[in-house]
Amino acid sequence: QVQLVESGGGLVQPGGSLRVSCVASGSIFRDNAMAWYRQAPGKQRELVALITSRNSTNYEDHAKGRFTISRDNAKNTVYLQMNSLKPEDTAVYYCNRGPPMDYWGKGTLVTVSS
Repeated sequence: QVQLVESGGGLVQPGGSLRVSCVASGSIFRDNAMAWYRQAPGKQRELVALITSRNSTNYEDHAKGRFTISRDNAKNTVYLQMNSLKPEDTAVYYCNRGPPMDYWGKGTLVTVSS
C-alpha cells in the first residue's frame, strides 16, 4: 500500500522553530531519495530539501542555513527541522520521493504569523 503521512505542522511565531515528520510506506522509502516540498497559497509546489538513501542532503536557497532534513530508515520516516521561520515559510508541507511520484499525501500546514 502506497502511503505518505505528514504531521507536525501548526502555528508558530516569526523566528520560531518547528519539526515536521513524514511516515512513508516501505515501498516508497526504501533505498530512495526523499524530499520535502511546500505549496504556499496561490503558488506552485516547490522543492525545499532532499536527502539521499546515504544521507547526503541538498537544500534550496530559501532553506539553506535554516532547515535541516534527516531520515530514520528503521522507521521509514523523514523529518524537516525548521528554524528561524519567516512569514513567507507559510505553506502546506509535503514529503515525497526526490524526484516526486504522482501520488501525494495530504501534507501538513505550517503557518508563521504573529
